[in-house]
Amino acid sequence: MGLSMSQLSTQDNIQANKWLRPSQFDGKKFVNLSPITDNGHYMARENLSQAMFDRVKPTQPKKHTIPLVEITTAQLKNLKPQDTHFFKLGHSSLLLWIDGGFWLIDPVFSKRVSPFQFAGPKRFHKTPIEIEDLPPIRGVIISHDHYDHLDKKSIKQLANKVENFYVPLRVDEHLRRWGIEADKIHQFDWYDSMLVGKTRLTATPSRHNSGRRMDDQFKTLWASWVIKGEHHNIFYCGDSGYFDGFKKIGDEFGPFDVSFMENGAYSKLWLDLHMVPQQSVQAHIDLRAKSLIPIHNCTFDLSVHTWYDPLEQIAKYAKQYGADLRVPKMGEAVNLNNVAPLEPWWQELI
Repeated sequence: MGLSMSQLSTQDNIQANKWLRPSQFDGKKFVNLSPITDNGHYMARENLSQAMFDRVKPTQPKKHTIPLVEITTAQLKNLKPQDTHFFKLGHSSLLLWIDGGFWLIDPVFSKRVSPFQFAGPKRFHKTPIEIEDLPPIRGVIISHDHYDHLDKKSIKQLANKVENFYVPLRVDEHLRRWGIEADKIHQFDWYDSMLVGKTRLTATPSRHNSGRRMDDQFKTLWASWVIKGEHHNIFYCGDSGYFDGFKKIGDEFGPFDVSFMENGAYSKLWLDLHMVPQQSVQAHIDLRAKSLIPIHNCTFDLSVHTWYDPLEQIAKYAKQYGADLRVPKMGEAVNLNNVAPLEPWWQELI
């Protein structure tokens, strides 16, 4: 099912791209195309202190209430190569079937998104499938190195199942330190592109930051991703504040069949780094995407809002702006040829 190294094209920049290469490295750290303010950093001491006073309960759902559909190995074996399917695994993690191969995006299977598994934000629900039950994986795509997107334990457990890893610049340093072979890792600058079989991956800008400690901030690049298959074109946001880059990505790489948009863990204290729901809908429109799938919610308590506020708010603004919002349950199989209508399952749990 997977591809051999001989089937991977050499990495190539998109020659027809109308944009100039960005200057996103100032010699010491990576920077955004749209600058962020110093107090926009959610780890700033004053922001963390203020956030404690701004918390609105319930920030977590009642135990075992998030609906979940278990993914079976038999189900995955029966997918047709001409179809494109995705499964939400929780937070921003996705299992994608495209062009006859399986991909994982920002896979996080651990119970906590933290340097330690005895402390830190704990997941609300189990994963719809365990790592040992996954089929061979053609590729893992990483958006950036924050703990809720790059999970050391998951990467190490996936190592023998995955043919190749696709990461923004310098994220490879984490993977190599964790034992991933260097020749299995492909680094991407913004606008770098690679053809993997029939699927083209392109790293595109986002407005965010990086770092896993206070002393390594902005040392690795962050990115959104365009995943263009033979039959479907997909945009994956990763984490981002709102900026005009969404419009530019839509003009250059769109239209998209689906956008997976960050929608959760937002606050007025870090608007530069995380969109509020109204901005997520606007970014989806800027991208010229058809179906809007909100991610980055309903799995970990990472901000000050209620656990259901991201879905309530994005449903309101999607209706107001005429966006085609779909909110599948965790583990639910979604065929991009036939995306089910919106079902507000979360409202029964409020």
